[in-house]
Amino acid sequence: MGAKEGFIQFKRETPVSRDPQERVGDYQEIYEPFSDEKLNHQAARCMDCGIPFCHNGCPLGNVIPEFNDAVYEKDWAQAISILKSTNNFPEFTGRICPAPCEASCVLGINKDPVAIELIEKSIAEKAYELGLIQANPPKKRTNKHVAVIGSGPAGLAAADQLNQAGHEVTVFEKDAKPGGLLRYGIPDFKLEKWVIDRRIDLMKQEGVIFSCGTEVGFNIKAENILRNFDAVVLSTGAAQPRALNIKGSDLKGVHFAMDFLGKQNQVVGGEIEENPISAKGKHVIVIGGGDTGSDCIGTSNRHGAASITQLELLPKPPKQRTILNPWPEWPMTLKTSSSHEEGAERVFSILTKEFIGNEAGEVTGLKLVDLEWMEKDGRMNFEEVEGTERIVPCDLAFIAIGYTGPAQNGLLEAFGVDSMENTLPKSKNYQSTNAKVFLSGDMRRGQSLVVWAISEGREAAVKVDEFLMGASSLPQKDESFFQVEESLEGTE
Repeated sequence: MGAKEGFIQFKRETPVSRDPQERVGDYQEIYEPFSDEKLNHQAARCMDCGIPFCHNGCPLGNVIPEFNDAVYEKDWAQAISILKSTNNFPEFTGRICPAPCEASCVLGINKDPVAIELIEKSIAEKAYELGLIQANPPKKRTNKHVAVIGSGPAGLAAADQLNQAGHEVTVFEKDAKPGGLLRYGIPDFKLEKWVIDRRIDLMKQEGVIFSCGTEVGFNIKAENILRNFDAVVLSTGAAQPRALNIKGSDLKGVHFAMDFLGKQNQVVGGEIEENPISAKGKHVIVIGGGDTGSDCIGTSNRHGAASITQLELLPKPPKQRTILNPWPEWPMTLKTSSSHEEGAERVFSILTKEFIGNEAGEVTGLKLVDLEWMEKDGRMNFEEVEGTERIVPCDLAFIAIGYTGPAQNGLLEAFGVDSMENTLPKSKNYQSTNAKVFLSGDMRRGQSLVVWAISEGREAAVKVDEFLMGASSLPQKDESFFQVEESLEGTE
């Protein structure tokens, strides 16, 4: 795979990002162009490692060493052929996936892993440039009609696969444009929306129908969809944000992260003139240390916030793996995003106890306390550090502590889908308690990664195809790649 000694000859290199002071003035993607020669060197670093653990790290089962080798050989047609056999949207994953494949790269044992995500994005963009990605509508139609509710990555993947199987697919989306959180959650500086539009246009040419501004229960009834379609795929995501149930959480200026990020994407996309939530000149506190919190930081910087502080309940992670977190586990190390580079204070091991407000009902501060973490009975627990309680100024607070499951808007009930105690819907092999209704993505498995969403959409499509036709012609994920961890359990 690649050059025989490429992993020795070449060091890991990724695109240089634009200067932080420059890029906070716009919402364009932050990276500079990367030359074909440098990309060839990165592909050359892929080893013939015997057992490609990168397969095990990728929920899609991407055939990574093979497409790396094709890039090294400059065979772009072969590279995109291999990549699209497992991944419908490499132009998305190559930009926003946290790359669990790289965490599992064998080279990562004692060197920097192969830049797989960069290579994936580059294959997709080169394929578009060379005309290797074009509309390919199915040659035959089955006369079966499928409704896909929700146009995030899971819904789009299900729609794409089912359309390729020859079914007539209509995607219903409540927002003005398709894309789900790809469009109305992820900032443009990470994923510019022309990337989504390009793929949607391709899917339309291939026969997928998009019905936007259509919300089930409001301007269309579930019973009408069930009556007029042979199968339904629900893919509306885990849109119910996890609340922070403390005193003052109803004050003005306390918002869920997506209320802020979604509106900003609408501003950038020209749907609305200004974001009703402005961080300009304000002391912003972001509660939650994940990617969504990071996106709030980047957007607040672009608004011109006076200060930004990100709070994390957990302890500060180490810069490198510890012996308790060996390869190929996901590295529990400190991650610094592009938004952090643009400016923010990060505080770890801290608990938000109360939002403080004024007589007008506006948030003015947060009551915080430091935490001490300790292990007890094999579990990590925390205690408040005596004497550290204090109030810090805050004009605007964003809650970014995750999601609990599908939005509680009556959608599941309308389609006759039962839920489990944890609010996630019941399913078996992607089929819900209503045999005609299938589930995919975050609404089925809970909050997860874009690669898992696409994988869910693909696998749900297989089960829908089997339901409609008795058997499926769609490719299924090769589960043999995912047996490695199980086979290693119990060994020393």
